[in-house]
Amino acid sequence: MNIIVVGCGKVGAKLIEQLSREEEHDITLIDTDAGVVQELVNEYDVMGVVGSGIDVDVLNEAGISEADVLIAVAGSDELNLMLCLMAKKLGNCQTIARVRKPEYFKAINLIKKDLGLAMVINPELISANEIARILRFPSAIKIDTFAKGRVEILKFLVPDDCILSNMKVMDIAAKLKTDILVCGVERGDEAFIPSGNFDIHSGDLLSIVAPIGQAGLFFKKIGIKTDRVKDTLIVGGGDMSYYLAKQLLRRKIAVKIIEQNQQRCEQLFELLPEAIITHGDGTDNKILLEEGLERFDSFVSLTNIDEENVLLSLYAKSKTDGKVITKINRIEYGKVIGDLQLGTTIYPKNITAEYIVRFVRALKNSMGSDIETLHYILDGKAEALEFIIKENSPISNVKLGHLQLKENILIASIMRNGRYIVPHGQDMILTGDSVVVVALKNRVSDIGDILR
Repeated sequence: MNIIVVGCGKVGAKLIEQLSREEEHDITLIDTDAGVVQELVNEYDVMGVVGSGIDVDVLNEAGISEADVLIAVAGSDELNLMLCLMAKKLGNCQTIARVRKPEYFKAINLIKKDLGLAMVINPELISANEIARILRFPSAIKIDTFAKGRVEILKFLVPDDCILSNMKVMDIAAKLKTDILVCGVERGDEAFIPSGNFDIHSGDLLSIVAPIGQAGLFFKKIGIKTDRVKDTLIVGGGDMSYYLAKQLLRRKIAVKIIEQNQQRCEQLFELLPEAIITHGDGTDNKILLEEGLERFDSFVSLTNIDEENVLLSLYAKSKTDGKVITKINRIEYGKVIGDLQLGTTIYPKNITAEYIVRFVRALKNSMGSDIETLHYILDGKAEALEFIIKENSPISNVKLGHLQLKENILIASIMRNGRYIVPHGQDMILTGDSVVVVALKNRVSDIGDILR
């Protein structure tokens, strides 16, 4: 596929990194910063054009007439929307726009068809959605949902003296009488799709698949607290905080936001009348304590400065046993951040890239299945993909035990007519099923790709 990416900021660079791994794509990037363009061209197998994306000559030089997809992730919402409109006039490609302002995003459905937009994405909103899911189940470090929210992959740390320590994966179902399935393990820098003989150790990061509502019972059986949060303290009053607070308030979770800008505080007071809005410097330890940090069930650091968020979360962890969530915009030292044990870290650029890569993969589909959902799991080393099985799929009506799967591929769940099925060798996948596949060291665009 011919793909044009306009805007080489945090999201654009992450997209180019992800899409360049997929050999069938020819990628051209456009940005006004010649240094950034050259750096990405040197690092990845892509073409680069220096200039403004709304310059017709620049779009023509980038090959807009032959493009299959244009992805507009420049810094301005207005520019991204204009780019997509121009792309439809100059070529015949699918267009994706990043739109961040809440007022634009509310109205986008009114003009989506007129602008020819195939997809509109709001990084702040989808990141807030992810944080809200975590706060619903704070024992998890990360939660990804599938089958319209009816299936979850939850990641958690196996604590010391946990009943799972030194237990084989194959023994979990019988000993704990549970329907969960272990789909991934992170141990140090390594990631595994474990076989039944795999021994779980304390300190492992386990990813499990479970139907909605069932994970709580499993966590109770292994001695991990599962209580939902009753309140949360948020530092930073940007758009992500607004979206998050709206969701939490709907769930009757009390919200307090500390914001340094007086004008923004007044806006939030109008937008979120049920929340407590405090004007102050949330990076001041004294203010955090005065505002009751130690009493809150959860703490979320959402300032625009990564270093502040990291330090705030470290301080919060020293003062409370509540759930701590940290937003990271640009820091790439994943290993260092992991060693700090901040709890849950949210990378908006990664979440945005997941959504867009899923869409691009779906455009390539041809063998009888559609990608519904794609999430990167196991610290980005694996993918979890949901497919809806169509007629004549190469994996349907065959017992799972007879399928010749590639190595490091796992069929993790089957959802059929609202019923969750833990996959076993004697089960079969049927037309219309929602199937979640976990792939380590494999790229899967179609359900047929899981077969040798």
